[in-house]
Amino acid sequence: MPDDCPPDVNAIGRATWTFLHSVAAQYPDQATPAQQVEMLSFLRIFSRVYPCWHCAEDFRVWISKTENEPKVGGRAEFGNWLCGAHNEVNVKLGKPAFDCALWQERWRDGWKDGRCD
Repeated sequence: MPDDCPPDVNAIGRATWTFLHSVAAQYPDQATPAQQVEMLSFLRIFSRVYPCWHCAEDFRVWISKTENEPKVGGRAEFGNWLCGAHNEVNVKLGKPAFDCALWQERWRDGWKDGRCD
């Protein structure tokens, strides 16, 4: 599909995950209480305005479960939580899960082989 066409659900999903993981990669090592409240608010709003409505509802339901509540205390906690959330979606879509031990290498530091330098 040409670049100047409206994005489909797959393009929106890829762009959204890139954005969310990038946010996690730049999140503070230790978030202040105010930053934690802001991130929780953002995630709740995000789950209401995401342009794939059934995806948004699915995410909203998923984060409302006690065991899936967003973890926003700091970068490592939030990045790992987000990676887990992304893996939940990957599994539903029949895609492979990502090794969450590598999330900072993928989204913050770059791969150790230097290909991102």
